[in-house]
Amino acid sequence: MTTNKNQRLLALDVMRGLTIAGMILVNNPGSWGSVYPPLRHAAWNGLTPTDLVFPFFMFIMGVSTYISLGKYNFRWSSQAAWKILRRTAVIFAVGLGLAWFGLFFRTWHSLSGEEISWFERLLRSKLNFADIRILGVLQRLALSYGAAALTVLAVKRHRLLPYIAAAILAGYALLLFLGSGFEYGETNLLSQVDRAIIGERHMYKDKGIEPEGLLSTLPSIAHVLIGFCCGGILTNRSKELRDRILSLFIVGALLTFAGALLSYGCPVNKKVWSPTFVITTCGLAASLLALLVWFIDVKGMRRTGFFEAFGVNPLFMYVLAAMLSTVLGAVRWTQGEAEVSLQGFIYNDLLRPWLGDYPASLVYALLFVGFVWACGFVLYKKKIYIKI
Repeated sequence: MTTNKNQRLLALDVMRGLTIAGMILVNNPGSWGSVYPPLRHAAWNGLTPTDLVFPFFMFIMGVSTYISLGKYNFRWSSQAAWKILRRTAVIFAVGLGLAWFGLFFRTWHSLSGEEISWFERLLRSKLNFADIRILGVLQRLALSYGAAALTVLAVKRHRLLPYIAAAILAGYALLLFLGSGFEYGETNLLSQVDRAIIGERHMYKDKGIEPEGLLSTLPSIAHVLIGFCCGGILTNRSKELRDRILSLFIVGALLTFAGALLSYGCPVNKKVWSPTFVITTCGLAASLLALLVWFIDVKGMRRTGFFEAFGVNPLFMYVLAAMLSTVLGAVRWTQGEAEVSLQGFIYNDLLRPWLGDYPASLVYALLFVGFVWACGFVLYKKKIYIKI
């Protein structure tokens, strides 16, 4: 049985869409105090369904990198290298822009009690770069993609890539064990490096831990390389599609089992992006991708428009959701003696009285996802794909 390129890519778009929709869902509850446990990240060690969303997207980025670099026959060229560097810079800049956008509104509201002019308040809000978070989700994706893609072009024998990924994870594991890498606090080596190089004011505030920090970007590079190798398995035209699916599923099962087994000595931890976190989530992602290809490309279950709308324009959908979330929290007015945001009004005044705390919080998140989907669906139907 054979399949064409577009068919293979459909399952990839669907899985990419699943992860983007999942990211938006878990990032936008009606209230952070009323979130069902599966929609929360693990407090430290451990794994919840929410912890799978980001690494699944990173895995898919690795698979997509295989397809993208295949156009250059995986050979180093100035054109290929320039495209990688440009994409890396654009994604990083977009992530930094989102960080500034949120900081602008937080600064604006924090200055509300000061006796300063409207213009000075605006200027100070716009120029508050001293507190901007430098790293984040998009920045990690950018750095991981750029480093992994350049590694692929630099290494002529691709059978060495799994060993390179393994070496990165082994070296990182050694850093964690020698540098108190599983300590949830400022004594952690990862925290010390980030505070020394980035500065505490430019970091996420979580007991000194930056979840998208510098050192923890190393295993995320291995994450993309593993996805790249799985992309090679899935698109190997010398084998029938059913055989490729089986191979990918076997790889996924082996990685998942290995990650679970190794977790007894090296905990699964998203915030430090531990080696077992990489291995386990890559295994689960490979298995899910194999299942999606089976159902979509082999069994012909093609009703996937909802997730495709997210998957074909992932960066646009993520940025739209992030900006909308910021605006909903930033639009505020005085109600009685309290200040109310638009998000708070929708949750507390419209949904919560009818549904209760937790259901209302979930419904708010689902409505948020639905609104973003509606915007993206217009582009999807018009076949408008925003690429970088």
